[in-house]
Amino acid sequence: MEKERTSPWLIVFRVIFTAALIACIAFIFRNSMESGTVSSARSQAVMVYINNLLAKVHLGPLSEHTVRKLAHFSEFALEGFLLMLCIRVYTKHFVRHMSWPLLGGMTTALMDETIQLHSPNRTSSVVDVWIDMSGVVAGLLFALIILLIVRGVTAFIRVKQENRALRAESAELRRREHERLARRAAHRAHEAQLNRPEPDDDEYDEEDEE
Repeated sequence: MEKERTSPWLIVFRVIFTAALIACIAFIFRNSMESGTVSSARSQAVMVYINNLLAKVHLGPLSEHTVRKLAHFSEFALEGFLLMLCIRVYTKHFVRHMSWPLLGGMTTALMDETIQLHSPNRTSSVVDVWIDMSGVVAGLLFALIILLIVRGVTAFIRVKQENRALRAESAELRRREHERLARRAAHRAHEAQLNRPEPDDDEYDEEDEE
């Protein structure tokens, strides 16, 4: 049995999503390896920027603690999203293999908190692991919804195209059948005309004598 060839587009998406996932995990680990002073300074800068935006719509302000937890949630949500996309481009049965990205997200969260234990002026927290896993699950579900919508739309378009092709094929078959019946009728009419007996000359003579 000949093996099905992999689409070039699928290979391109595999490379893109895998590279994006690796970059996301590297970004998470790099943030965890920063010292407490550097990490706090970055969090404060982000906090000021977000609070300035929220002030324009009369919301906020957010504390540095809240900003840090939202950052944890966001970066792991991105990882969960990319994990789901990676599973999709490597297997068609991505719903069946949901445990793989969940396990990958949990592994990253545990490694992230372990790295923080060895970073200067940083601490590790079980709460952060739960926040990280919540982000992974949110990203997975968001990607899953998008993939299911795309699958549904693709299936709908495919069914419409198949129905259109079937209608065209049916119309072509009816046209051919009508042509065949018309040719048969014409052939029978022609044969009937050829087989019709011609009047004898004696009949014409009798009519002339009368």
